[in-house]
Amino acid sequence: MNEISRSDSYAAAGVDITAGYRAVELMKKHIARTMTAGALSDVGGFGGLFELDLEGITRPVLVSGTDGVGTKLKLAFLMDKHDTVGVDCVAMCVNDIVCCGARPLFFLDYIACGKNIPERIEKIVSGVCDGCVQSGAALIGGETAEMPGFYPEDEYDLAGYCTGVVDKSKIIDNGAMTEGDVIIAIPSSGVHSNGFSLVRRVFDVESENCDLKSPREKLGGKSLGETLLTPTKIYVKPVLALLEKVNVRGVSHITGGGFYENIPRCIPDGLCAEIDRSSVRILPIFDLISETGCISERDMFNTFNMGVGMSVVVPSESADESLEILKAQGEDAYVIGRIVRSDEKIVIK
Repeated sequence: MNEISRSDSYAAAGVDITAGYRAVELMKKHIARTMTAGALSDVGGFGGLFELDLEGITRPVLVSGTDGVGTKLKLAFLMDKHDTVGVDCVAMCVNDIVCCGARPLFFLDYIACGKNIPERIEKIVSGVCDGCVQSGAALIGGETAEMPGFYPEDEYDLAGYCTGVVDKSKIIDNGAMTEGDVIIAIPSSGVHSNGFSLVRRVFDVESENCDLKSPREKLGGKSLGETLLTPTKIYVKPVLALLEKVNVRGVSHITGGGFYENIPRCIPDGLCAEIDRSSVRILPIFDLISETGCISERDMFNTFNMGVGMSVVVPSESADESLEILKAQGEDAYVIGRIVRSDEKIVIK
């Protein structure tokens, strides 16, 4: 820890430089778990260094993504649980870039807080590192900004950035998508990290009447708070495994905007995703949100993932093989629809 760099005047203004040093020391053991062969830099440098291994890649294309956790953080504050939102932060980035076929290489995080409490920062970063390990990305840098007067002392914001690589010839191209292709759903772990402004309003989570900690039968014995804080599933490894053996024609990460916004993003003009509503395995938390908030089914499917975290379009003749590959990766994937000719982008019926 750097004992020389200390400013009493800065501390009096609310910024404790030594707390930052302490947080870095606490997070080092977590960051070490994420190191891959390409990671060259240690914690504390001005820039993160990564050596790109291009073996087997003819025309490398870098793919980048950035995102945050959003108002799901309000639940973390209320539950005083900070070791899972880091997984959400990584997931929101790496799940996006794998939709292009990219393999994540490295990740950087940004934490802005009202007061740097080293033990809390450590918990946040431990979650980020869990997400990096799950996705195969190295955490090569980041920033913790203490901003008194801008954030309340007990609150923070969390965002991240990742870069991956894909051979240009292997970028997922929906140009080959055709009528009759099959749409496969890969299940979500819950609400993931979208729609929480609505979730918070529905359950009025900040009121004294909201019980976040008692077990609920409808949620399989879990509490509402525990269920809502379930981290976003990371799909990198199963999707990459699928891409190795199947001609995948489209991948969508189901985030904010739900089915109606995200599934059409991989569908070319003239074709439509026809979703069989009866086949969608809706998780209990979504039924509870709908019932409690009196939210229409259309709005539910236009806001949440409804139990489907990722959708994949494959040729009909590859559907069974795709399901087997995903099953081998631990994913209970299933068919939810097909591609049809239509000027509409998606139909749920």
